[in-house]
Amino acid sequence: MRIVLAVVGRLKQGPERELAERYRKRAVDAGRAAGLSTFDIVEIKESRAGDAARRMLEESIAIANVIPERAVTVILDERGESMNSASFAGRLQGWRTQDAPAVAFVIGAADGLAPGLREKADLAIAFGAATWPHQLVRIMLLEQLYRAVTILAGHPYHRS
Repeated sequence: MRIVLAVVGRLKQGPERELAERYRKRAVDAGRAAGLSTFDIVEIKESRAGDAARRMLEESIAIANVIPERAVTVILDERGESMNSASFAGRLQGWRTQDAPAVAFVIGAADGLAPGLREKADLAIAFGAATWPHQLVRIMLLEQLYRAVTILAGHPYHRS
């Protein structure tokens, strides 16, 4: 199963990009044992439209164009479901068992995602009720993916 992160915005060179890449690489290495083939990050250019609704629409169209066919779509949203790491790993396991070809995790920009994309999502998850910068959400998601694949690969989990 392929993992795709479709994210609005680009991480500039520096510590945030290095940390994101470190967790992505760890997830790739650990993911092989868990049946996860790739972890791709697709950066979507931020819209320059004058109003928020137009920006959300343009960015959501660009995101929809990179989501693989028949992929499970998960949006990151402060109003989404909170889950612990073991539950997150369980969701990945379930999608893998159902032979989903891919899971696409979507991180929008500051304005959020267009309602049409939100409605088509299979799941919305949150990293708490706080609003997080999308750069940090990317890092936290990659860390949770790494943690999930290590759980699925049978590595001891400190909370078990």
